[in-house]
Formats: sequence, C-alpha cells, structure tokens
Amino acid sequence: MVTTQQDPLYLMGRSDHETARLQRQAQLYGPLTRRLFTEAGVGAGMRVLDVGSGAGDVALLVAELVGPIGQVVGVDTNVHILDVARRRVRAAGWTNITFSAGDLRTASLDSVFDAVVGRFVLGFVGNRVEMLESCIDRLRPGGLVVFQEHDVGAFYRAVPESPLVEQWRRWGFQLFEAIGIDPGFAMALYSDFCAAGLHAPQVRYEVPIGGGPDWIGYEFLPDHFRSLHDLLIQHGIATDEEMQIDTLAARVRDEVVNNNGVFCTFPALGIWARC
Repeated sequence: MVTTQQDPLYLMGRSDHETARLQRQAQLYGPLTRRLFTEAGVGAGMRVLDVGSGAGDVALLVAELVGPIGQVVGVDTNVHILDVARRRVRAAGWTNITFSAGDLRTASLDSVFDAVVGRFVLGFVGNRVEMLESCIDRLRPGGLVVFQEHDVGAFYRAVPESPLVEQWRRWGFQLFEAIGIDPGFAMALYSDFCAAGLHAPQVRYEVPIGGGPDWIGYEFLPDHFRSLHDLLIQHGIATDEEMQIDTLAARVRDEVVNNNGVFCTFPALGIWARC
C-alpha cells in the first residue's frame, strides 16, 4: 500500500499469509473492480498508474482492459511484495506492466498517465486529500482518478443474524476505536474527491454476498483477523482461545448454512472523477 516509507498505517502486516490473503481477496472482488474500472472509462490503449499494487492483482486486471497497446505502472512501498507481482506478471505473459517501489508522492515516474487507479488503499494513506492531489499531479488534463474502497462501517454480517459473526463485529469495532480507525472513511470519499479538486464524482456500491456450503466468502473473516490477531490481544479485546482463528471459517459456514442464510463481506464503494 502507499503510505509513508515506514508504512505505519498498514495494519495487516507484511507476511506470506498477507500476500496470499490479497490474492484471495482479488478472487472475490475482481469482478466488482472490473465493472467499476470499465464504467469509469479505463480502456484500450490507456497508460494507467496502479497505486498500492501489492501482489499485482489490480495491475493484471487493468492490463486486460488497456490491452497490449496500453501500459500499466504499479507503485507500492513494499519491495518484497512487488517481487511476487513481477513473477505473476511474467507467468501471465504481459510485457506492458512494470512496477516501481516507493511512495506515490515521491516516486520517480517517467511520464503522465491517462488514469490513476487503486483498490483498498485510501484507508491506509493518512491524509486522503493530499494523496488524491498527488494522483492528479500524475495525470494528463482530463485524466481519470478511480478508487475502490472497503466500507469498513458496514463490516461483516450474516442474515439471519449469527451470534458468532456478531461477536466478531463487536471485536472489530472495538479494535477500530482502540487504534483510531475511522469506520466511515469510505463514505467521506465523495467529500475528499471534491476537496482535492475532482468535481462531480460518480459513486457505486456493491456487496459481495453468498450462502451455501461452498461460497468462498466465509474465508474472508478469518483472513482479515488473522493479520490483526496480535492487535486484538494487545488491546485486551479478545484472547487467542476466544478467537480460535483456525476454525473460524468453518464455524461461520456452519451457522449460516444451518440457518439457510447469507453472509455479507465488506461492501466495496467505487468512486471516480476526471481532473
């Protein structure tokens, strides 16, 4: 993700597990991201800057949209995860995707772009208006800024209500309060875009939702909290014994399936505008 060089706001950690989590996340959210970018106007022949590239999932998706005559440049502060991204790009056979390690605000990039995009990045950048202004600085006149972000305030839930999921919702909101995360930041992005000089933003909102025993969404609750496990303990919110992370997905699945219910993951708010 793109924050300062020390990356102090990225709470999910840097590990093989986190890299795998990002790739699983792309399986669920990829179709939503593709719809957003396509509707916003990302298309053939464009030169696109991908902010907070991570393991390269968004860069690979954008490469399909811009095609071989387009170009994708990804930037991320995590040097090691970009090695994963480069290996995946080589395996996919793309020659028009490159990556640069560093902060968007200071990275040396050799030209202007038609679009700047990012997925699940702006919650970790500190001053979002400043980051959006940096995105605009990288664009040609009339270029696109497109971001997709988790609506953290909506969080995970099950319908009918699951006691297990409700317990994790309480723990999650206690952690947000303890570490100073604003659960409503995604809903404030329209205002942030306007403050940065991006007028008349367009907004879309989608919720990955599913049921039955085979839906992949159950894995996402433990995926997120496995990375936050130590913080929950440090802040006295839950113990390792109470969490039982390793069996959480199976227990959530059982409660939802036994109720003939559905499980909702984080909603995704998409927003775009031209400079």
